Amino acid sequence: MPPDSATSSGHDQRIDALAACVEGTLVGDGDLVVQGLQTIDDGGPLELTFIGSAAHASRWPASRAGAAVVTDGLLPREPDPAGRPLIFVGDADLAMITMLERFQVAEGLPQQGIDPSAVVDATATIAPDASIGAHVSIGPGCSVGPRVVLHPGVRLYAGVEIGPDCVIHGNVVIRERCVLGARVILHQNVSIGADGFGYRLDPTRGGLRKVPHLGNVVLDDDVEIGANSCVDRAKFGSTRIGAGTKIDNLVQIAHNCRIGRHCVIAGACAIAGSVTIGDGAQLGGGICVKDHVEIGARARIAAMSGVITNIAPGTKVAGIPSQDSVTALRQILALRRLPAWIKRLEASGDGRAEGSGGPNA
Repeated sequence: MPPDSATSSGHDQRIDALAACVEGTLVGDGDLVVQGLQTIDDGGPLELTFIGSAAHASRWPASRAGAAVVTDGLLPREPDPAGRPLIFVGDADLAMITMLERFQVAEGLPQQGIDPSAVVDATATIAPDASIGAHVSIGPGCSVGPRVVLHPGVRLYAGVEIGPDCVIHGNVVIRERCVLGARVILHQNVSIGADGFGYRLDPTRGGLRKVPHLGNVVLDDDVEIGANSCVDRAKFGSTRIGAGTKIDNLVQIAHNCRIGRHCVIAGACAIAGSVTIGDGAQLGGGICVKDHVEIGARARIAAMSGVITNIAPGTKVAGIPSQDSVTALRQILALRRLPAWIKRLEASGDGRAEGSGGPNA
């Protein structure tokens, strides 16, 4: 019977081998065969879970999971009272990545070559070992590099260049002359190179006049962009995403933005035109950034912030509008105390209590 686990790969693995792969210290039976990975609350007797916080450690005695990877210091390095194996490591969250890689099921890929239903312009260049899925459309002058995977429904407009080992998932659209480096991953329904949002009032003809966008988008090596995100083409020049940057689902990046290397941008962020973001910056979910703002390298912006001024390198900001995170938290705490302060004033008998009237009542 197959294991009842959403994270089981079907490749059973001994716990002692798993401990070795994360350079952990195994306490307990090394013969247990693990069939999958699971959360501490939902794990079963043949599944491995992870204890990376005090909260997880407190729930471990009640867990049904058969074994756990534990950050050192959260549980004593001694046999588990219930006899379950424990793997002690420096950081359970990092060890989790290695475990996930070992249990990962290989994704279904199109066969190497070009599917008969794909439409490929005669002037396009396709590497012999690329995999072009069903109903893919590749326009004139495109270049698709070695070992590239285009899942079904991908659409490449004219002149697109895709570097080696990229994986483009279903229904992604990449517009004219956009360039992808090596090992770029685009998840389903990503839009690369749509027109920027630019309009001006036309006093002669009335209404709004559309601003043409003649540039492109450049995604450097190892960029990954989540499902349903959009990166707009530049008015002129390039909208550019630096090497190693990771972008979550439902993110909007407008025309002429320049995002540095190894940035992290969480879901539902909206970044307006001509924003510059330095290397290693981190943006939490739901952040809105005003056009032409500069965010310095390694800056960290809390979720749901509104950024309307430049952010210095290495700073932490929060709030609407964004400001130093410590100041923002103090203001929030002060607002929460405001009702109590008002009650104390009303009870002080100074003649200004609610309903007491007064010269300005």
